[in-house]
Formats: sequence, structure tokens, C-alpha cells
Amino acid sequence: MKNQNESASVSVSENENKSENEFENESVSEGDSESEIENESVSENENEIQHPFHEEHPLVLVAEQSNEGHKAHCHGCGELLSAPCFTCIHCNYHLHKQCAEAPLSLPNHPLHPECSALGFFLRQRPFPDDDRVYGCALCKEKRNMFFYECRSCWFSIDIKCAQLSSSFKFTQLSKHDIHQHPLTFIESPMAIDVLKRLNCSWCHEPLIDAIYLCPDCPFILHKKCFDHELPPEIDHLTHRLHRLFLNRSDSDYLCNLCQKQHSGPFYSCSLCHFNINVECAWPRSIVEDKSRHQHPFSLLWRRGSFICDACDTEGNCISYICSTCSLMVHKDCTSLPRIIKFSRHDHCIFHKYFLEDLTRHDCKICFNEVKLDRGSYSCRKPGCNYVVHVNCVLEHQSLYEVINEEKQCEELKEKSMQSSIIRVIEVNEAGEAANIEHLSHQHCLVLAGKMEEEIDRKCDGCMLPISNICYYCSKCPFFLHKTCAELPRIKQHWFRQSNATLNFDSFNRCNFCSQSCSGFFYKIVEYWDVCIRCAKVADIIECEGHQHFLFFDFKCKKECNGCGKKCQNGAFRCGKCRFALDFGCLTLPHSALHKIDEHKLKLTYHDDKEQSYCDICEQYRDPSLWYYSCSICDTSAHLECVLGNFPFLKDGSTLPNYEHDHDHGLKIFRKVEGFPKCSECGRFCQEEIVKCKESTCNYILHCKCLGL
Repeated sequence: MKNQNESASVSVSENENKSENEFENESVSEGDSESEIENESVSENENEIQHPFHEEHPLVLVAEQSNEGHKAHCHGCGELLSAPCFTCIHCNYHLHKQCAEAPLSLPNHPLHPECSALGFFLRQRPFPDDDRVYGCALCKEKRNMFFYECRSCWFSIDIKCAQLSSSFKFTQLSKHDIHQHPLTFIESPMAIDVLKRLNCSWCHEPLIDAIYLCPDCPFILHKKCFDHELPPEIDHLTHRLHRLFLNRSDSDYLCNLCQKQHSGPFYSCSLCHFNINVECAWPRSIVEDKSRHQHPFSLLWRRGSFICDACDTEGNCISYICSTCSLMVHKDCTSLPRIIKFSRHDHCIFHKYFLEDLTRHDCKICFNEVKLDRGSYSCRKPGCNYVVHVNCVLEHQSLYEVINEEKQCEELKEKSMQSSIIRVIEVNEAGEAANIEHLSHQHCLVLAGKMEEEIDRKCDGCMLPISNICYYCSKCPFFLHKTCAELPRIKQHWFRQSNATLNFDSFNRCNFCSQSCSGFFYKIVEYWDVCIRCAKVADIIECEGHQHFLFFDFKCKKECNGCGKKCQNGAFRCGKCRFALDFGCLTLPHSALHKIDEHKLKLTYHDDKEQSYCDICEQYRDPSLWYYSCSICDTSAHLECVLGNFPFLKDGSTLPNYEHDHDHGLKIFRKVEGFPKCSECGRFCQEEIVKCKESTCNYILHCKCLGL
């Protein structure tokens, strides 16, 4: 980690402000001439920086505002882009100058004094699916932007709030009875601007005065609410039989009003086992937000079972009603976002309380019926019948983004349209690009018609056999499927609500199918690498091995019907029967060649035999699992026996340095020439090996000895 004074920017030359006449009048000695030339070469690039969060290309300084800049947003703070700023001329990446020059670390922060001795470091995004991170400790927002994180715990503050914090007056209090965590007192007019989107956790009014804030969870109080002592007992309209008494608990308890687990102070009736969280004891009587619903919601104190008109799920607590529209909703559903951008759909989707349609709709996430007279999210685009349940689409916060205004939908569409990674040199009579330059290869590529599939002719993008229209290099053995060549450099993948960037790594491990692969990879945020085969898979698919549609379920932990292994990170499952597939089986080649048979072996999904054996390893084969077979020769074999350990690796692929500790680079080979000895175990090599790139070094290892 770099020191706190380090910055992502390149320092400007000290001679920058000197006039031309001053430079002409300066005398330089002969001994300093080389130094002068060196300084001049540096000053030529003073308007470019290499930012650690965008290492692909340098960022160029833009001093004046342009028309295009009004439509772009800063990747650092998320605000609308304005000059001066740094921008990438190759892809849609922008940073305000202040964000680009932000220090990579901070020595301390007054909002988090307990870990100030360790300091804070600048990060790009929160970890995916991390429930322990509430977002920025000050403004409570979870956005894809730069933020500072504590080196020893989950405290984080985004870059914008960190810049404003210098004007705040902080005073930290010890743990108080009203809340389980220590609270921080903030007395500053600037806090109003940062926290204007939030309300007080007790009175639910806007934060227009000094506040007490919890850096560990979404809990904020007005000073006037904090100073009001909690009464030891209260009468409550939801429990008229007995008075409720104030209690405190460090363990979780269930609040009977919001039906959620809480800890800390609460009011209870021990005779009836009735509990109310302090924040629910005095709920807001009127909720009005015209950006969510055109009419105000009024609190209905009467408890009882009802079906929420906003989300179509049962409620058994207090509710809010809209008398104009005759709606009854949960407390949380009064603030449902009206428009969201969901990662699993190309367009923005809108919340509606009923659908003006007479046809049946199934949810595109869980595939259960969506009731037409209940709330749901749907797409407005003509001909697009995308409809989902409210709770299904809002279940994972990392998969959607709240849209405040409808015009943002068009801005997101423009932002997602990225430049292609190919440059067309020649077009044929059919209007197709016949000769192109591709960002991944040094030579021009030529369009070819249908080719015969050969075992050694694989696409260098997805590593699957070439059998259809492709581009090839006339100077070296390099091939790309036409669809792989036309992939965008930046795209949004449905697995996350963030952009994925195309990389041309020679060796990587896919986090989706768990295969070691050569070829192209998409990087989703900074943690997920997905090979091209998996990146092309939609979240709703048809599969030859099953008669029904399959949809991806993040919570599915069933055993895969293809390989029999347990699905750890979700799976594609059927909504009509107990069938599930992982990414590895879903992206298997439909055919493969093996020396055991002269014909192509076809991927086979069903076996009627009671007992089956693999013709390669001669071991038992589970007939309920997928396998490769030849119907002509009656050959059948395990998937792994036919494909080998590295079916998607190209011979000669270079291993990353973190995979080994050898002094030189290592290359991997699936075919072994001769019978070399392994430098680790001393045995002869008859299977996959890694070999030193240096011709003078005889270092050879079994892949198993290296742990691959």
C-alpha cells in the first residue's frame, strides 16, 4: 500500500507557470543539458495521468467543458461531470480532477477514531454481496464510486463525504441506551447537503438541524429527538390491553409491528409476549413522496392480516393506506422506488400497482405467476413483456440501481453504448466486414466462410472449436468466431449491476465455470473473472438437456444434474421440476474428439442403461449424469475423461506469476512430446505439463505437482 501523500495524479512541472520569455532568458549550462531535455519530455505528458483504478489507458486532462461532458458522470464521486476533469479517449471513463488527485490513503478520520492509528485506503467499490457493509458511514449510500475503507474493519466513507468532512464538527459519544452502537454528534451546515435524502429514524422528518449519527448502521437522530428521554412506559394503539414497558436487550428480538429482528431498547408486554422496536413505537403518520406515489399514505394503526397492494405479499402488522387509490401497503412499501435499472434486463423497469393486461404473466426471476391486480415491476418498451415480482427484483441490492428521473434511463442507454473493439478495413458485397483490425491481435483478420471443425482449430476468444463463420489471421494461427470478434469492450453483465470490461488474458480461471482458460475474459468489478463462454449465457435459457426453460437462481444449492456436484454459487434451475445446472455443464462443448473413437463424441444427456462404464478409464459411470458418446461405435465416457483437465487452454499459454515461484516465466502444454522428467517428483511426464519459457532452462513440472 502506498503512503498517504501519494496521489493518483502526475505532478505538474515547476516550470509550468513560467512564460515563454522567461524560458528564453534562462541560461542552461552544458552539464545540465541532459537534465533539461529529460524535464521537457516529462512536461510534454503533464496533461496525462495513469490512474491505479484505470490501468488500461492513460487519462487525459480536459480543461474546458464540452457538450458531451454534460451527459457523463464521474467514476469517482458519481456526480455529473464538469471541467476540469480527466477522461479516457478509448473508453467511457471519467474523473473530476479533484477525484483523480485524491490521496490513495488517509491517516485517520474523525468519524472513526477507534481505528485511526491504522489509517484508511482508497478503494473502488464495495465487495459484492457483502451484507456487513452499509455503504458510506456518513450519507449511507451504496454507490459504485471511490471510497476510503478502514484497514481493520468494515468502516467506509465515500470520496465526496471524505472531502466535505473537513468542515464538520465531530464529537463521539459513548454507547447510549437508545442505540446499540456509539453515536457521533455532527454540528455543521454542510451536513444538511450531504444527508438531505435521509430522514430522522424517530420522527421521520428531514435532517435540517444538528444530528446524532451511527457510523455502523443506518441510524440517524435529530439532536432534539435525542435529547428527549424515552418514557419508561407507554400506551400504544396497537396493544390496548396492557401498557408497554421499556426494556433493553443485546440479543435479537422480533418486533411485532415491522416483523424484523432488532437489538437494543424496545417496548414490550411480558404477559402477551408483544414487542415493539423503539423506532416503530412512533411511526410517521403521513408519508408523502410524489416521486414514489402521487398521493400521500396515511398510517392505519389497526393490526391485522392483509395482502400488500405494492408487493403482493402478506402483512401482519400496521399498514399505510392511500384512500384515493384504495391501496393498503407495508410501511417499507410506501417508499418503493418507482423506476429501477435491473442488471438482468436491458431497459429500465417501472413499479405499477396493477397491470393493464388480460394475459397471464410469469415472473422472469422465479417463474411463478404475477397477479395482474397487485404491484409488480414491468418494462414499458413496446413489445417487451418483462414483468417481475417486487420482492424478487429487490432481493439483491447489488443487482439494481434506483433511477430518480425517467430521463436518466436514456442517459444510461447512451452510457452503455460503447465503441467496438474492431476497426473495419474492408467491406464485402454483402455489407459484412471482410477485413478488420482487432484490439487483441497485432495482424489484420480476414472473414472466412464455414470451416470444417478440427481439434487444433479453436477460437482464440472462447476456446471452442471453429466450425462456423470466423475471422482468421493469414500470418499466424489465430482464429475468432465472428460473434467473439464483435464483442463490446465494455458491457453490463446481468450477474452484477456494474460494467464488465473485456480483457485479453492468456491464462485465467473463470469464477463462473471454475475452468482454467485461455482467451478473452470479462472482468466484473474487480473481483469476478468470467470467460467468454459464460459471458454469453443469458439468465433465462433453453437447454437441449432439459425440456423446460431454465432461469438463474442465486440461492439455488442443489446438485447439478449434469455433473452431480453441488452448486455453490447459484444455478440455472427449472421452475416446473427439480432440475438444476451449473455454469460448467451449461457451457460444455456439444461435441469433442478423443483418440478412443474415430468419430466425434456427442454430449449426451440421458442413459437408459442400469449400469454403465467409461470406455476410457474403465470405471463406473453414473447413468443419470451427462456423458459423451458415439452412437455408431457404442462408445461412452465421463465428461472429464474426454475433455481432460484443461479443455479450454491453448498450448503455450503463459501462466501468471502468482501461480508459481520459478525465476522465469512458465508455459502450459496439454500435449507432451517425448517423456521428459518432472523436476519436482522425478517421474516421466505423460500428461499436462508446465515448461520454462527460457530455452536454456530445463525446468518441467507436472501440472498436478504445481497444484493446477
